[in-house]
Amino acid sequence: MSTVTIEAAIRDEPLVIAGRAFGSRLIVGTGKYRDNPTMIRAIEASGAEMVTVAVRRIDLDRTRQEGILYHLDPSRIFLLPNTAGCYTAEDAVRYARLARAAGLNDWVKLEVIGDERTLLPDAAATLEAARQLVAEGFHVLAYTNEDVVSALRLEQAGCAAVMPLASPIGSGLGLVNPYYIREIKRRLTVPVIVDAGVGTASDACVTMEQGVDGVLMNTALAEAQDPVRMALAMKLAIEAGRLAYRAGRMPRREVAVPSSPGMGMLG
Repeated sequence: MSTVTIEAAIRDEPLVIAGRAFGSRLIVGTGKYRDNPTMIRAIEASGAEMVTVAVRRIDLDRTRQEGILYHLDPSRIFLLPNTAGCYTAEDAVRYARLARAAGLNDWVKLEVIGDERTLLPDAAATLEAARQLVAEGFHVLAYTNEDVVSALRLEQAGCAAVMPLASPIGSGLGLVNPYYIREIKRRLTVPVIVDAGVGTASDACVTMEQGVDGVLMNTALAEAQDPVRMALAMKLAIEAGRLAYRAGRMPRREVAVPSSPGMGMLG
């Protein structure tokens, strides 16, 4: 394959959410890092163009050096406020409004948790909050479980993207139910971004091989022994998984098939 052909094979359409185009299909979080300089170097290594920040857990004053926002340049990185830590629709709507009032933007990663032990989402409360926020003009990226019915309802509510989990938040278990993720992607027309559960680069690659539009991760980078190296590994894994999906994998078979041709063999 010539160099030109390889470049053509790698070339891909951008990820477009609510009319905004992103060259990277990896979205990263900002929590749990040992310090802000490590967070910044990991974000740069990841190549992510969109970074999510937890409205409930950060200092919204950009002028304070100890805060996360002081270190994130919005002219280079698109900031996606999220409602992590909210357990009711009312709380999630309130924190989305607070982020917009603080000058972030009118996008929100909507997260309404329904169970403290598993941190699984509350599907009914998420849908209720999504409808309210969409009505108020927000671009809503809704975190949900790997349930196609819930995903379809969130799309019908006007969400700009739907974000089913790979496995529970912070678990690092990787993609538990690939069939359901593929079915969600097949049924929805808005972007499908897998969020939560990816633990290492192979998890990210396998997730992208299901055909989803992107992956969001935080703990896998922040809790790696070397977050910067892991961020680079994730960047490459996302690109590899996307390329493999576009290439189309060989069929799975339960019988062996010789790799060499059967015709013309020497006796």
